Amino acid sequence: MHRILAINPGSTSTKFAVYFDSKCVLNKTIRHSMDEMMRYNNVVDQFDFRKGLIVDALVEEGIEVDAIKIIIGRGGLTYPLQSGVYKVNNRMLEHVRKGILGQHASNLGPLLADYIALQIPDACAYIADPVVTDELIEVARVAGHPMFERRSIFHALNQKATARLHANKTGRKYEELNLIVVHLGGGISVGAHQKGRVVDVNNAFDGEGPFSPERSGTLPVGQLIDLCFSGKYSEDQIRRMVVGEGGYVGYLGTNSAKEVEEMAAAGNEKAILIQKALHYQVSKMIGQMAVVLKGNIDAILLTGGMAFSKNLVTSIRNKVEFLGPVIDYPGEDELEALAMNALLVANGEVEVKVYDK
Repeated sequence: MHRILAINPGSTSTKFAVYFDSKCVLNKTIRHSMDEMMRYNNVVDQFDFRKGLIVDALVEEGIEVDAIKIIIGRGGLTYPLQSGVYKVNNRMLEHVRKGILGQHASNLGPLLADYIALQIPDACAYIADPVVTDELIEVARVAGHPMFERRSIFHALNQKATARLHANKTGRKYEELNLIVVHLGGGISVGAHQKGRVVDVNNAFDGEGPFSPERSGTLPVGQLIDLCFSGKYSEDQIRRMVVGEGGYVGYLGTNSAKEVEEMAAAGNEKAILIQKALHYQVSKMIGQMAVVLKGNIDAILLTGGMAFSKNLVTSIRNKVEFLGPVIDYPGEDELEALAMNALLVANGEVEVKVYDK
């Protein structure tokens, strides 16, 4: 029996699970408030805090930690990678510590997996389908000026897991389908999946696509330039406007989509407008990806925590269902996806890749 620990650090939560082969024996989510996270200058500073939460919880739950031989974490902001499973190495750890492509909670994935693996004899640490998974077609990389290039940074793990789940449920292969997959969480990514490859997707991390509970998405460029050179804000303050203090946080002071929905239901006119605007922007992005797939769309899949909202799903469906069937898969399958990738490695069914950037 293969014993696997899967770790998924998010911007507002630390999620982890223990699997015995494909059976989940522990699944835990620890939520973090904005105030809790604001105590740290950057993501890497959260390492000891999150490590302690995981280790303490495993002990409290009576998990025999030394029997776990595979620890797999969510992949962070390294250099772009192909989809697949990678063994954690020193080069990868160096790059996520530095934040070579930015600071994000996913950078803690390989760090936490590596630390725990080092405490256990003969244990190995891996990542799978990291957020920098890059399958873009060349034309999608062109940004509009030679000093810039569009980057693929998105919720690859959950998008691909949801796409494969849908393929299995419909008796098809993922590689046979054209799908638009929408991850609706603290960040929002909308990907065009063409026959098993994400050929275009918005950079959900640092300023592209719809705004989300915490991120500003695409902003008016001219106004942003003016703000940067106004002398009123530091670089760090502006970055926080884009990631962390944008979207619902900026407009309404909360990163909770549930709270915003409750505010709107109670008649708060500002909350009603901002919520409608989020639905509107997500729907527009789906339309863009429909063009990428030339209208040949087998399904539009809505996933992530916000997809539990019937109001959101109905609003988006009403706008885009003329493009294809809209199917909701609420929540995230990321821990299960990580564990299943680890099991494939344990069974010798996939080749482990090397991070050599």
